[in-house]
Amino acid sequence: MIPKGVPMISKRASEFTSFIVMDVMAKAEELERKGEHIIHLEVGEPDFPTPKVITETAIAALQSDKTRYTHALGLLELRQAICDYYLKEYGVTITPDQVMISTGTSPVLLFAMLAIIDHGDEVIVSNPRYPCYQNFILAAGAKIKEIQTYPEEGFQYRHKDIQKKLTRRTRGIIINSPCNPTGIVMTPDQLKDIALFDGQYIISDEIYHGLVYKDRAHSILEFTERAFVINGFSKLYAMTGWRLGYLIFPKKFSAVMQRIHQNFMISANAFIQWAGIAALTQARDDVAGMVKTYDERRRYMIDRLKDMGFMIHVEPTGAFYVFADGRKFFKDSYKEAFRITEEAKVGVTPGIDFGSGGEGFLRFSYATSLENIKEGLSRLEKYLKKKNNH
Repeated sequence: MIPKGVPMISKRASEFTSFIVMDVMAKAEELERKGEHIIHLEVGEPDFPTPKVITETAIAALQSDKTRYTHALGLLELRQAICDYYLKEYGVTITPDQVMISTGTSPVLLFAMLAIIDHGDEVIVSNPRYPCYQNFILAAGAKIKEIQTYPEEGFQYRHKDIQKKLTRRTRGIIINSPCNPTGIVMTPDQLKDIALFDGQYIISDEIYHGLVYKDRAHSILEFTERAFVINGFSKLYAMTGWRLGYLIFPKKFSAVMQRIHQNFMISANAFIQWAGIAALTQARDDVAGMVKTYDERRRYMIDRLKDMGFMIHVEPTGAFYVFADGRKFFKDSYKEAFRITEEAKVGVTPGIDFGSGGEGFLRFSYATSLENIKEGLSRLEKYLKKKNNH
């Protein structure tokens, strides 16, 4: 029996915010159980199967009894493959003792926070942003310092706005390129500008790297060594359920990252780590095919949304999202997303999920077939016409 006066739930946990897209998805699934056909444009999950070479490597690893604990930082072979990949893709040199493998990118983001944050420290995030960032910051005992960004500038930080927010307790600045929800890719000049803040660590979420349709994405490591880079296999290699991600960190953090991972995770799954090596070294053609298809969907979705009256302030050229301004149609994106799901039978993500700066926007994912996208947008167009006629 719990004594009177003892709180059931911690204050910290009670302050965690919802991931609204999952609530939309739950509503869509509820409608599906009732026999409705829902087009899912809310979910950021590749619809492609994992490339066969990756799956076959995992099966071979299982059959070879590669099912034991690995080093806390991960298989040396996979960490070396990541080093080789970053050298080839970005021209940056890192060593295996700067890489930690874990079960997806969420744990490594939390562990990066634990490594640099003391209670009461501050981390700068943009508004809008990926909604889970704030909860990782909160879990590590830090405070969020929000910076408003603007659609006509591609929701990019302004140097002067960061400067104003800096205090002696500011430990990190989070960036995300290609970005969720906007699909915007940061330019080298924008990354260089962020790298000028060398009194803080840059936490760079690079999970959508490789999913770029014009030019290429640049890593923050090209411009500073004072960075923690989060990356993984879920998006680029269609491996969301495999749960495999990694963290690249400054060399002086090697021992502490190893200790953190030993305590909280021990190690990532061994046979899945072997599959990760195959992804990095043998799945290039599979990835190229997926990227080509995503680009076809991207171009169709942008044109169609514009024709329907949505405003796309800056063309998204990465990830698999379009963040569309629908303020001419609605004011409350939360209510509108649920109405669209229930009435048009199309799942979409409300902009408010990404912070107050996303209000009036909807995020559309093109990580589904072109057939689904065409049908979903036709349903949405019909819904909007009906709404405007009332």
